[in-house]
Amino acid sequence: MSNLAGTNEPKKIYVTMSGLPLSFHLEWPFRKSTSGADFFVLHADIRLESSDGLHAPVAVNLSLTVREVMPSLEAKDAEEPVINALRKEVDRRQIEFVKSGKLVPVSFSSRHYDFKRGKWVFGKASDEEMALLLTRKIYWQTRLAGGRVWIGDPTEALYVETSSEHLLEIAKKLEMQKLIQREGEWAVANPALMQQSAKFEVDMQTALEELEKKHAYERG
Repeated sequence: MSNLAGTNEPKKIYVTMSGLPLSFHLEWPFRKSTSGADFFVLHADIRLESSDGLHAPVAVNLSLTVREVMPSLEAKDAEEPVINALRKEVDRRQIEFVKSGKLVPVSFSSRHYDFKRGKWVFGKASDEEMALLLTRKIYWQTRLAGGRVWIGDPTEALYVETSSEHLLEIAKKLEMQKLIQREGEWAVANPALMQQSAKFEVDMQTALEELEKKHAYERG
């Protein structure tokens, strides 16, 4: 599960394609909307890690169309697509990070589901993009939480439209470059990777500045 209250699991870091390290607090379960509208709601808080308390409180609004393709609305079935739908909205600069703020509605709709193929779709990544995503994930997870990093995480595979097995193949190449050490589906960062901290920090700051610039423009 993703940093649920009351669990002792280590913090999980998920990185956007632009390089922002995020963690998610999801307040399960989904609840029927009390506004009379036909959708289900899940409150969540997206935290921008390695920032000065920036976060985005959101209300995930799941449409009835998408509800019909979900096995259930329990965390075991809904967590992966919910995290990736929120991560994709950050990718699209639709979510603003603030130090405080009101709950922002986020649509969890059929835009992320391919009915013809019967699968979730969040954008196909190239092998090069997957390798960059994995290096960022391993760096930030190591720096912020420590320990081993789960590179076979199916949430990551779903995010870039591949399989966990293919991500492990990508990780093998990173191991050959002496950036990581693999232990099955897990990885440990080597000093060569952690020494690239300046690069990852710049990527994060650049992505944050672009996001903030977009929202500042929309506010006029």
